[in-house]
Amino acid sequence: MVICAVILGAAGFFAVRSVLGGGFTPPAGEGGPPDLSPDPAGPPPEPSTEDSGSETLSELEDMVRRLEEESGRRESRQGGPAASGRPSAVLPPERRGILVFVIDDAGNNLKELDPFLAFPGPLTIAVLPGLPYSAEAARRIRNAEKEVFLHQPMEPLGGQNPGPGAIMAGMDDEQVRRILGKNFDELRPVAGINNHEGSRVTMDPDIMRTVLEFCWENRVHFLDSRTTADTAAPGVASDMGFAIARRDVFLDNEQDRDSIIAAIEQGCGKAERDGLAVMIGHTWSPRLAPILTEMYPGLVKKGFFLTTVSGILDAGK
Repeated sequence: MVICAVILGAAGFFAVRSVLGGGFTPPAGEGGPPDLSPDPAGPPPEPSTEDSGSETLSELEDMVRRLEEESGRRESRQGGPAASGRPSAVLPPERRGILVFVIDDAGNNLKELDPFLAFPGPLTIAVLPGLPYSAEAARRIRNAEKEVFLHQPMEPLGGQNPGPGAIMAGMDDEQVRRILGKNFDELRPVAGINNHEGSRVTMDPDIMRTVLEFCWENRVHFLDSRTTADTAAPGVASDMGFAIARRDVFLDNEQDRDSIIAAIEQGCGKAERDGLAVMIGHTWSPRLAPILTEMYPGLVKKGFFLTTVSGILDAGK
């Protein structure tokens, strides 16, 4: 197999970028808190140790092979692209990069969720706990063969209410574990956790160690939504030898069509340079699902490979 620029970029990601991140200025509102008023699962990870860039070419080839095999299994379960009318997710010979789309804030409104469940490619959808439709949203996401994450509320710097089931600054290990356990029980099974808001909490290495230890013990992944450049999660994860993922782009800070498309294109450029881009959008963004669905066949045709958070972390073992 000929490995092009995306695979070389992926080496850098899995060796360094999964636990390290560049500078980032958080957007206003930390990704857009939802309206909390009611409206009438991947293989578990093994704890891993980063080897500072020593992956061999054969290991990277194996990573892509695993992703392609999983894509083939998904199409087989769905009846294949010919039967379903869906474009194939298998890459053409020229690989441009790996894209992960994460959709946050599910659980408040099922109608907003439906267009993402109908998206023809893989998605990771993160569900907020303690909302009117949290458990039902998680069930529907699994039934649609998308990946479920717990979108764990955490205290932000700005004083906003992060919602029910939140981890707050100053909580001890027992309090944090009790909250995580309750939220897991509401949504389980889930493939991982990412933070909702949480700049104040993610800056606290003690709390983040507890969160990552909980993930390790429960064999689930962690995605740092990276609402602050001062997040402690990458450093703690590196100390633990636990590979995590990190967000690269927010898709809907501006919700007009041109801005969303520009954000997706920014992520594609990142994937072409570094091998991978993780992009986060939100269920409450009405234009996002139609735009993703419209762009999906073209992304695949251009050589971009779409997968989930678990897909990149499991394949990078």
